[in-house]
Amino acid sequence: MRTTAAVLWEPGGKWEIEEVELDSPNAGEVMVELTASGLCHSDEHLVTGDLPAVLPMVGGHEGAGRVIEVGPGVTELEVGDPVVMTFLPSCGRCPYCSKGQPNLCNDGAGATLGPQLDGTYRFHARGEDLGQMCLLGTFARHTVVPVKSAVKIDEGFPLDLAALVGCGVTTGFGSSVRTADLRAGDTAVVIGIGGIGANAVQGARAAGCRYVVAVDPVEHKRERSRELGATHVAASIDEAWEIVSELTRGQMAEAAVLCTGVAMGDDLQPALQLVGKRGRVVVTALARAEEETASLSLLDLTLYEKQIRGALFGSSAAQFDIPRLLEMHNLGHLKLRELITKEYTLDQVNEGYEDMRSGRNIRGLIRY
Repeated sequence: MRTTAAVLWEPGGKWEIEEVELDSPNAGEVMVELTASGLCHSDEHLVTGDLPAVLPMVGGHEGAGRVIEVGPGVTELEVGDPVVMTFLPSCGRCPYCSKGQPNLCNDGAGATLGPQLDGTYRFHARGEDLGQMCLLGTFARHTVVPVKSAVKIDEGFPLDLAALVGCGVTTGFGSSVRTADLRAGDTAVVIGIGGIGANAVQGARAAGCRYVVAVDPVEHKRERSRELGATHVAASIDEAWEIVSELTRGQMAEAAVLCTGVAMGDDLQPALQLVGKRGRVVVTALARAEEETASLSLLDLTLYEKQIRGALFGSSAAQFDIPRLLEMHNLGHLKLRELITKEYTLDQVNEGYEDMRSGRNIRGLIRY
């Protein structure tokens, strides 16, 4: 079939709106007509070259819609089912899925590189095969994805809001609740209040933290974080250190969650200074592939048993956590509509990313 998609043809380029050819789903795949797609920072990493990928590629990895065709052998989903797409497929059988770590499923390895799990392509344009960001390609009105990457949700839930839970909400929320293991009475610091950090704030609040300190240089993001559960805000890590030190009488935070646009090696030591003994620094932000040097006090790690933890998808399990988070929204315990700063058409995708880079957006949303 013919459909419309935003394609990145070369590093450093802009997203170009193309009429593309989309193949029918192969075995173990489904075709989805999308309702909405979030504008996540990870797609910006394709543009800057921070993430390894084989271009050209259809962007987007945060979306929701309805199944309109199923491939051979698919029994988990039917035509008409509402689904959220998750950027990490889970097979349920590999060693990582078997021990309760589906976010590390072997099928997710190399998911940003371009082709589908069988090594072939579903999108084509200008005589070339087009990859799909994280096997999804939600910057398209229609897409074909592995059934392992689609989570069926309850009928009637607004699909524009459900789209956000495919990446940003689950990643941020899980970074606080699962990776950081925050608990009632803890103190948490969230560094960077974008699409991920805003939900790390919500996760810390849901975990029962007595203090949640949100750090961002942009004033309107700091103010929005208060609406999402932050008890205190700071424009810098130095300012946050003063606040946390006073609030905790020098004991410092149980965890700091790093959600900046790009993780840098120089971020670690300032973040480690925000946490106390046995404190955790959770690195959710993506770093450049070539970033291999970090500055930190190894003595602090030993003497105070401080920890550094990586977080992929917030250590979450898509098939379990996505429906649960949607139910939390239904019960009034999780804000979704408030996360959307501005909506765009697919033709405005570059405008959306310019708004993100300038700090005007917490989360932009493409509505089809």
